[in-house]
Amino acid sequence: LHKEYRRQRQMCIRDRRGAEKMIQIREMQVRDTNAVAEIERQIFSQPWSRQGFLDAVNLGNTVFLVAEENNRIIGYIGMYLAMDEGEITNVAVAPVERCHGVGGMLLTELLKIAENKGVARIVLEVRASNDSAIRLYERNGFVQCGMRKGFYEFPKEDAYVMVHGH
Repeated sequence: LHKEYRRQRQMCIRDRRGAEKMIQIREMQVRDTNAVAEIERQIFSQPWSRQGFLDAVNLGNTVFLVAEENNRIIGYIGMYLAMDEGEITNVAVAPVERCHGVGGMLLTELLKIAENKGVARIVLEVRASNDSAIRLYERNGFVQCGMRKGFYEFPKEDAYVMVHGH
C-alpha cells in the first residue's frame, strides 16, 4: 500500500447549511493517530487506542485511510490484508460530520484500493442495530452472510457478518 497509494482524492460535499466542504481522502499517517483515536473514543464503547492505530499504520499488510477537511481529521477506515482477502476493522466518522457521505467516500476509496491490490473478498462485522452502517455497506455491494451472537460488549449485541466479493 505505502508505495502504491500516494494519491490523494478530493471530493466536495455539502454540510447541513448547504455550504460546500472539500474533503480529502488520503493514507493515514502517524501524525493522524491522535485525532483518529479521539474519534474512536467518542464513538465506540471499546475503542482502539492511539497505539493500536500506530501499530496498524506501521504494518505492511494494512490499508488505513482518513478523511480530512481543513487539516482536521473527520473520519477514517481501516482494513487488514491477507493474501487475496481483506477484513475491515474500523469505519468511523466524527459525530458532527455524519450524514454527509464521508463514510461512503472512505469506503469507496478503500474498495478501489482493494481491487487494485487483487483483493477478491472483504469481510466485516457490524452491530445488528447499526442500520445506517448496514445500508452503507449494502449500497456498496456487501451482503449479509452470517451472525456472531453476543459479539459486541457494552452493550452486549450480535454482529452481522457482511462480505463483499466471493
